[in-house]
Amino acid sequence: MNWNNPTLIRDLKAGKIAVMPTDTIYGVVCRALDETAVKKIYEIRKRAPDKPCIILISDISELEKFSVNLFAEQKEKIKEYWSNNSAPTSIILDCLDDKFSYLHRGTKTLAFRLPTQEELKNLLKQTGPLIAPSANPEGLPPAKNIQEAKKYFGDIIDLYMDRGEIEGKASKVIKLHKDGTVYILRE
Repeated sequence: MNWNNPTLIRDLKAGKIAVMPTDTIYGVVCRALDETAVKKIYEIRKRAPDKPCIILISDISELEKFSVNLFAEQKEKIKEYWSNNSAPTSIILDCLDDKFSYLHRGTKTLAFRLPTQEELKNLLKQTGPLIAPSANPEGLPPAKNIQEAKKYFGDIIDLYMDRGEIEGKASKVIKLHKDGTVYILRE
């Protein structure tokens, strides 16, 4: 998959919605800092309104864009989970800023994932952070290919990026506390 697609980059920057492969499975993606696009994804996916989405970032420094400040113990633990040889892990961190309530949905937490694929990180550097819930309506299995995604969403989606069949699985999800302790929510 060539994530460095000029059409994809342009469309995402313009507030459009795409179905594309992520570092795990197909996702329905938009720019995380585009509140209108984020709300559209919730509508498209019929996602529970109190359930935050995972945000893909290109670098740990992007956490600052979401008013997330890390303690030293958290930084050390994040390095462990986001090293190049570890399994994709989404890390839930506190986000107390009400400006991001459209993302944290009242939970005052956000989940972030730093992909290991350089091409995907390069895309994120150009578009900014992306929310990336799985490509399916709430309660149905994630699309394994673009044909399944199109059956779910049809022409409501602005752009589909095909990488064939993906038999991946959703990322591990952990809650990282200020003292560096971890609670595993999804293995």
